[in-house]
Amino acid sequence: MSSNELKLKRRRSALRGRQLEPAVMSELRGLLGDEGVDPSLRHRDRLIEHLHALQDTYGYLTMPRLRALATFMNLPMAAIYETATFYAHFDVIHGEQTPPPGITLRVCDSLSCRLAGAEALHRALSDGADPATVRVQRAPCMGRCDTAPVVAVGHYHVLNANIQTVQATLAQGRVQPEEVSWQRLSDYRSAGGYQLLTECREGRVSIESLEKELEHAGLRGLGGAGFPTFRKWQAVRAEPGPRYAVINADEGEPGTFKDRYYLEREPHGFLEGALVSAWGVEAKALYIYLRDEYPGLHRVLKDAIAELEAAAIVEQGFIILRRGAGAYICGEESALIESLEGKPGKPRHRPPFVAQKGLFGQPTLVNNVETVYWIPRIHAQGADWFASQGRHGRRGLRSFSVSGRVARPGVHLAPAGITLNELIEEYCGGMAEGHRLRAYLPGGASGGILPASKADIPLDFDTLQEHGCFIGSAAVIVLSDQDNLADTASNLLGFFADESCGQCTPCRVGTEKMLTLLERDTWDEDTLQQVARVMADASICGLGQAAPNPVLSLLRDFRSELASRNLIAKG
Repeated sequence: MSSNELKLKRRRSALRGRQLEPAVMSELRGLLGDEGVDPSLRHRDRLIEHLHALQDTYGYLTMPRLRALATFMNLPMAAIYETATFYAHFDVIHGEQTPPPGITLRVCDSLSCRLAGAEALHRALSDGADPATVRVQRAPCMGRCDTAPVVAVGHYHVLNANIQTVQATLAQGRVQPEEVSWQRLSDYRSAGGYQLLTECREGRVSIESLEKELEHAGLRGLGGAGFPTFRKWQAVRAEPGPRYAVINADEGEPGTFKDRYYLEREPHGFLEGALVSAWGVEAKALYIYLRDEYPGLHRVLKDAIAELEAAAIVEQGFIILRRGAGAYICGEESALIESLEGKPGKPRHRPPFVAQKGLFGQPTLVNNVETVYWIPRIHAQGADWFASQGRHGRRGLRSFSVSGRVARPGVHLAPAGITLNELIEEYCGGMAEGHRLRAYLPGGASGGILPASKADIPLDFDTLQEHGCFIGSAAVIVLSDQDNLADTASNLLGFFADESCGQCTPCRVGTEKMLTLLERDTWDEDTLQQVARVMADASICGLGQAAPNPVLSLLRDFRSELASRNLIAKG
């Protein structure tokens, strides 16, 4: 064999690709633990938690560390890389790229913050920042719309932010989550907490009787779809076990912050409802998927779960808390399941539905935070009490996240079926000074836009569809005569274009196409309508199906205004 042939053989027999660095592997085991001692560390559903550990510790993810993680978890590097690059809160650094600076400022640019001056604030912060030490980024809704504009300095949120308060926060070095004052287990139990869970476990309350209570109360899913809660239980329990229960605490819909409100004040009230739901479907485990924009709540829930375990109310490890990583699409239940399994959060094709094949391929109950929060209260005060709270022929209570041009934004608990005019006058202190009602979003970014002339429609499930809108999570954003509705639509479409998971062409291309059309001096109405129809008919999930709603609303109810600005033809 010639010397050239020998060299070629050696090259072919050598390992291909970049090789694992032993020091990096040792460092990884020191951070995550020894997978030989705890094999569960290798389970795929731990991947996103491991990526968080690396991001939190080092501030970014390097390729050598990702390769070490692939070996650690016995997963293909492609799977590690695909997941890490899918989520906005992971910074993957390649080769000789410069790592991000130690501090990141995230300026919320969702609608409520834009109305409050976030665009000018972003420019001011960008102009004044030293890029070697501070990175300034735009970010989607952070769930604090009542205190807009909001800037995240690391994990600390500056509320009602301005250039001075952000700079002061930087000077103080405040990058950790704000402290949350919450109701501890002892206080919750003193007020009668966990009584329902005890009665369920002891057989004094049956699954069937509790389902009848929830049916009579009219409790429906309060995260958006409004599916009757008792029917979800029945659908999951009809499938053979083992079964799982999952709580969707990833409220990323712009304008929504009610779940954060309840979790910060009464985490045990939520946890009791979640545990009762898990009991109702005989779940093997209860998973809580919390959005990463709520870092202070992660600590609250972790401590509250520890209290339950210490009090022997739950077995250790029954409740599993998981962090999202900055992906609005994970609010869709099947995408949430994919994320819990350690994958990119891309919606699944249905059927089968998650009630049939959900987490780890098993029947899974997925409920919203506020939905389960009401379960112990309905049982304690009676289904009649809850059902009788409605107005204008509706039943129950709704937690409205109200932001925008009102005097008192915030979470307002009001009768289901209340109208916007009533909500503003009775709960929000009227319109903000100097503003006159022009339009409103009844259900966040995807719920459409209604004019002031339709502010007397009952706000509830099944009341807005004939007007091309829906209530969703009851995120109400109020617009005034000082707001540009065309810019509002562009802001909302920009959000959907950024947050599309990219899996299906109608959504991926459609959102970008609509945004491009909206940015023109004159709108091509026929093309907008055509793209909207394709998105509604062919998108895999609700993001693509609902994304055109703001534009369709303007074309339907604000034609004269659009025509006066020469955006569409007169007539």
